Amino acid sequence: MLVKASIAGAIVTNSLFMLGASFLLGGLRYHVQEYNRAGGRMYSALLLMATIALLAPAAVSQLDLARGEVMAQKLSACLAVLLIVAYGLGLLFSLKTHKEIFASEDHGEKAAKWPINLAVGTLLVVTVFVALVSEIFVESVQKAAETLGMSPAFVGFIIVALVGAAAEMAVAFSAARKDRLDMSVSIALGSASQIALFVAPVLVLLSYVIGPKPMDMQFWPGAVTMVMIAAVTATFITNSGRSAWFIGALLVFIYVIFAMTLYMVPPGAHGPV
Repeated sequence: MLVKASIAGAIVTNSLFMLGASFLLGGLRYHVQEYNRAGGRMYSALLLMATIALLAPAAVSQLDLARGEVMAQKLSACLAVLLIVAYGLGLLFSLKTHKEIFASEDHGEKAAKWPINLAVGTLLVVTVFVALVSEIFVESVQKAAETLGMSPAFVGFIIVALVGAAAEMAVAFSAARKDRLDMSVSIALGSASQIALFVAPVLVLLSYVIGPKPMDMQFWPGAVTMVMIAAVTATFITNSGRSAWFIGALLVFIYVIFAMTLYMVPPGAHGPV
């Protein structure tokens, strides 16, 4: 429950809270902000496809208790491979064959160029430190939340997702305040689609090797519904290529509605999930 809640929560947190807060913070400083909508449309389309993939195992599992569980497991493994392939094709499309479509606007800033070896080395070192700090924070927050009587679904979906995305949020919010909304949208929706198309499928495949038992992609109905709403909302919002603070506030409110619902009515509160 905690692992699946963390995956679904990270997708919803990035596509609603991070994106909405970026629009809100940037909109408080600039009347109207514009960004390249091509990146947002591609990431939201990938996210929508991944959400549709989450619906299939849940539907299959309802057929028969024993047979449905086996079928859902096999279907999850096949879907995991398919989503990873889709993620790779998305990278090829945006970084190679049609990269000119996703070019950001030039804001006139002249950034110092680092040598590639120094840039890659610095990125690797910072990534390791961020991972270590995030691990410590996540473990501390989990224990504190459990002590306060929060459900595993709420801890994974809200608490762990927020803490785990803290570093990305800092960059996205800073970029929005500097009127570089292209970067904010790419970070928010790019992270959400990466989790849905790469992280979750890789965890499913790795569970056959290192897990106590294979993990499937069968999420509880509420999680699938929230992810679907987040994907559709992100698709609708990013279609215009413009934003203002009020749009960001609405996205944050949707996220708060999800958080309140999970806190007050956790999965399984009225019967089996």
